[in-house]
Amino acid sequence: MDYFKKPLISSTRDAVYHTLKAQILSLALLPGATISEKEMSVSFNVSRTPVRESFVQLAQEGLLDIYPQRGTVVSRIDLELVDEARFIREHLESAVIRLACLSFPEESLRLLRMNLASQKVCMDEQDFKKMFELDEEFHRTIFEGCKKMNTWAVIGQINVHLNRTRMLRLATDHHWDELYAQHGQIVDAIQEQQPDKAEQLIRRHLQVGIADQALLKEKFPTYFK
Repeated sequence: MDYFKKPLISSTRDAVYHTLKAQILSLALLPGATISEKEMSVSFNVSRTPVRESFVQLAQEGLLDIYPQRGTVVSRIDLELVDEARFIREHLESAVIRLACLSFPEESLRLLRMNLASQKVCMDEQDFKKMFELDEEFHRTIFEGCKKMNTWAVIGQINVHLNRTRMLRLATDHHWDELYAQHGQIVDAIQEQQPDKAEQLIRRHLQVGIADQALLKEKFPTYFK
């Protein structure tokens, strides 16, 4: 999924919602930042109604905190929700990676190799937004190859706070060699049909962020609850 390109838009509200969500995820709107309906309506050149509706939806997803009579704030990252999302993703993805080692289309394997090549280029360019997108695409390709896209959709619903910490880590630490190396090892394990090794790799890969979270909170205390 490309988080930073405009999706197909069916309404003004959708356009405002998707743009604001991308800005929050990409850190263009930082955790704790105050925003207002009036400012956003001027910025988007729309009435306040679609902005208000977008605010409500983003609040339901945990990305905004709306305080009546006081204003609206980009929510701070809740590490309990981050850890729960990682827990769910780790268990679901461990099951799917084992399936991939049993049967995986050659075309999907080719797409993973192409993704790795793009990651290598991205590392040279230090483009953290593109690296995030390639990371998402890499994992999505595994689910797609296993015909488990509904499972991937479930992960997408609970990933909001986890994705914000992932983005923050990529934006502030451009040493992505470990991320790239782990992805390469995962592809090799799928190709060699080694489910135990692949599951061990994916669990280790998804747990790397636990240590990162403590460091990020220490470095950016105002971004976290």
